[in-house]
Amino acid sequence: MSDGFGLDLRNAEEQIDEWDVEGGADDVVLGVLDGETPDGEWLAELESGSVLVLAVEGDLNDLASGFAGPAKDAGATLMHFREFLVVTPPGVSLDTARL
Repeated sequence: MSDGFGLDLRNAEEQIDEWDVEGGADDVVLGVLDGETPDGEWLAELESGSVLVLAVEGDLNDLASGFAGPAKDAGATLMHFREFLVVTPPGVSLDTARL
């Protein structure tokens, strides 16, 4: 087998200990968009690199109005899919080709 990728598995365990695994980037946060969670908390999750999948309980426009604009301005992507609002941080795209 070729060593084409240059992976050094002997030192992988040491490198894993250096990674931050306490939340943020690469997390998917499941929640309910019902007006109970402050807009700042949703924005903080996005700023840390998390993807939001929020079950919408009520009027989407009213519930998301406090954070949708700032999220879009920061480069986030928002998509209403069925009963959910999916919000990705800047640099994370949504592939809608199969919808």
